[in-house]
Amino acid sequence: MIIRFDEMDLSVLPQFKGGEKEFRANMFFDGTNRVFRGILIPGATIGMHTHDDSCEMIFILSGRGTILEQTPGCAEVTSQPVVAGDCLYCPMGHAHSLQNTDDAEDLVFYAAVALQ
Repeated sequence: MIIRFDEMDLSVLPQFKGGEKEFRANMFFDGTNRVFRGILIPGATIGMHTHDDSCEMIFILSGRGTILEQTPGCAEVTSQPVVAGDCLYCPMGHAHSLQNTDDAEDLVFYAAVALQ
């Protein structure tokens, strides 16, 4: 199956998962799993959320940002910078947030959220 994001409607989701500004996405959903191209405009974030029944893989295409991560049972939230070419993995049970820390460039990425 080929997924052509350029042929899909663009969804604009304000304050996605409690984040700042808006999250834009061309999203494929088969009733169980999601695959999407996401865009965070400068200063936008996806709020911290836990993957209770799924995992997520994110591949950064362009821009730069920060990933916040929290493992189950741990109060500490860690952060790391992300750039084009990075692949992020959030296993089931873990929490994460993605932030565009750039002042001028969008953070563009592909992501897959798979139920487990």
